[in-house]
Amino acid sequence: MLDEATALPDDPDDLRSLAERLIAEVKAQAVLIEKLRHQLAGHRAHRFGASAETAEQLQLALETSELAAAAMTAKLRLPEPAEEKGKPKRRPIPDHVPRTEIELLPAQDECAACGGRLRQVGEDVTEELEYVPGRFVVNRITRPRFACSGCDGFTQVALPSRPIERGRPGPGLLAHVLVSKYADHLPLYRQSQVYAREGIDLDRSTLADWVGKSTALLEPLAEAIGRHVLAGHAIHADDTPVRMLAPGTGKTQTARLWTYVRDERPWSGPAPPAALYRFSEDRKGSHPAKHLAGFKGWMHADGYAGFEELYRGGDIREVACLAHVRRKFVDVHRSQSSAIAEETIARIADLYAVEKSVRGAPPEERVQTRQEHAAPVFDALEVWLAEQLPSLSGKTPLAVAIRYALNRLPRLRPYLSDGRLAPDNNAAERAMRGCALGRKNWLFAGSAAGGKALAIAATLIETAKLNDVDPHAWLADTLARIPDYKITRVEELMPWNYAR
Repeated sequence: MLDEATALPDDPDDLRSLAERLIAEVKAQAVLIEKLRHQLAGHRAHRFGASAETAEQLQLALETSELAAAAMTAKLRLPEPAEEKGKPKRRPIPDHVPRTEIELLPAQDECAACGGRLRQVGEDVTEELEYVPGRFVVNRITRPRFACSGCDGFTQVALPSRPIERGRPGPGLLAHVLVSKYADHLPLYRQSQVYAREGIDLDRSTLADWVGKSTALLEPLAEAIGRHVLAGHAIHADDTPVRMLAPGTGKTQTARLWTYVRDERPWSGPAPPAALYRFSEDRKGSHPAKHLAGFKGWMHADGYAGFEELYRGGDIREVACLAHVRRKFVDVHRSQSSAIAEETIARIADLYAVEKSVRGAPPEERVQTRQEHAAPVFDALEVWLAEQLPSLSGKTPLAVAIRYALNRLPRLRPYLSDGRLAPDNNAAERAMRGCALGRKNWLFAGSAAGGKALAIAATLIETAKLNDVDPHAWLADTLARIPDYKITRVEELMPWNYAR
């Protein structure tokens, strides 16, 4: 092309033709340059940006693996491993952390064996790192040793049971780590960085050990909450995808977090609200069947095909979700400004207006109001949608939305005749918001054991929030009491009992 430019033709037509070819070549080069710039930016992001994300994913993978190992150790009641030679020893708690002196003295001054007078011959001091909202403190637990003047016996108060045997964290600190990870979605390696700024050296692996053992200790409480949920007349069910590391591949697979919610507050039911979470490595229908074994009642859910087998058994009856129906028409209206979609949304708004008027009313009143005001709107909506469908092309989004509605509305109809049922599955969807937010921070579960710890912690924290209980305060109190609590009295530790 440069050679051609040095010998320009004399003929105007030839010159015009050459100019057009040059312009076309310049445009082609401009497009190519823009394409190459885009590719270069992608390569730079892949080369430089991905390394940071890979490092973060490695941190999270280590975190969940260590957490799972700690949970397994706690569940099997394995003895603490002996310290390996050359392994770094536990670092002392810095002197700048405030100390709270706690002295444990015997209940009486006489020897329990012979009745002789006791005299102090020494003491044992145990330091427990505790966390109260906003600051760290150290509990210095002093236990004087007494010798009897009448015999060779010694007396000393036993060290109170602690959430983690031979561990240094207090229940308040364990609660803070759990709430920070599972309610505030702060991964453990980031918590470690935060504590380091306060002069507290806590490795990620140490925090993972604490979380694993804490969730294993609290598992009976989560199971008791699950029994409470499945004893209800109706539950709300939903699931959400969670990425999980696939062992040996370096990649992730799509696992699932399931939630089952019991919430009788809309009809002033006597049972406190609660949320049960379960984790599975895939979305097979066998998982909810296992989770809901023994449950008999109504289940609010979306149109997931895996639930169909549950309905065939007869013990579980379906209630569809009006919010899912509405959502499809909202999407169509936003993209196409469809008059039919707008009219459908307005009719559904009339149904929700009826629900607003009976919120908190007893079931009998709710049924009466629904039959008088909601049922005619519901019937008219079904008829009207059926009339609109023949005039639409079958593949349009609006037609798809109408077919979905006509399929789901008959399964939603039971709510009109039972005041204990809801018109939608919003209770379960609200319970999934925390997980949806958390995924952006912790990215994935490192293993099935890590996913189980997530489900246990989510069950406890979400149930506390549903009962207007501060999760940190309740977990701190529960972790302090549960080591010596009888399994038969676990109901007394429920968050709604703490609220009372």
